[in-house]
Amino acid sequence: MAAAAVPPRGIRRLCRVLLFLSQFYILSGGGSLNLEHSQPLAQAVKDPGPTRTFTVIPGAAESTDIPPYVMKCPSNGLCSRLPADCIECRTNYSCVYGKPVTFDCTVKPSVTCVDQDFKSQKNFAINMTCRFCWQLPESDYECTNNTSCMTVSCPRQRYHANCTVRDHIHCLGNRTFPKMLYCNWTGGYKWSTALALSITLGGFGADRFYLGQWREGLGKLFSFGGLGIWTLIDVLLIGVGYVGPADGSLYI
Repeated sequence: MAAAAVPPRGIRRLCRVLLFLSQFYILSGGGSLNLEHSQPLAQAVKDPGPTRTFTVIPGAAESTDIPPYVMKCPSNGLCSRLPADCIECRTNYSCVYGKPVTFDCTVKPSVTCVDQDFKSQKNFAINMTCRFCWQLPESDYECTNNTSCMTVSCPRQRYHANCTVRDHIHCLGNRTFPKMLYCNWTGGYKWSTALALSITLGGFGADRFYLGQWREGLGKLFSFGGLGIWTLIDVLLIGVGYVGPADGSLYI
């Protein structure tokens, strides 16, 4: 039994000797090659290369910002003719309505204008009529349109609209305001065409078909214009404008 246990011990001693020799070989000769190959890699990692510096100028990005109102302001034009969005005026709401009044105004930043002698100026006076923006005539402002209300109805329908004063008009108060307006839009139907169809082909319902009223058109077609009575009535109703397009729009 003791003789059988000797070979394993000899194998263990032999393994220890081989392990010692391999470690000695690595430390003495083989390890130098690894160090030589590892040094350039370490040098490449440590070398950051040429350094680039960037200088940030404070306010450089802000200098290119242009206020949105500048697009509406003509450059080197007369100050008195600048749009209202380009100037700031010291208004007085105690003025007499409908009377001429003069207000002192100043151009906004980034806006350049001149006087009558073509000299640059910032402060100037402007003449206008004392009235609020919602009191202006209809030609001085633009309003949103509504195509869903009936223009031909009794009584006439109204709709809520948002109106904005034109750029060259000066007034007191808010330049955008709500207003109730009569329905006033057109779908492209001509009154002259409808009347001509009613006179010539009204017995076949052509006038009603043209106006988009196909039910009435079928009724006139199969009744031969109500034996002529319906045709005469439609000529009168279309002539006075009482019968209009089916979509509720106005004639052209």
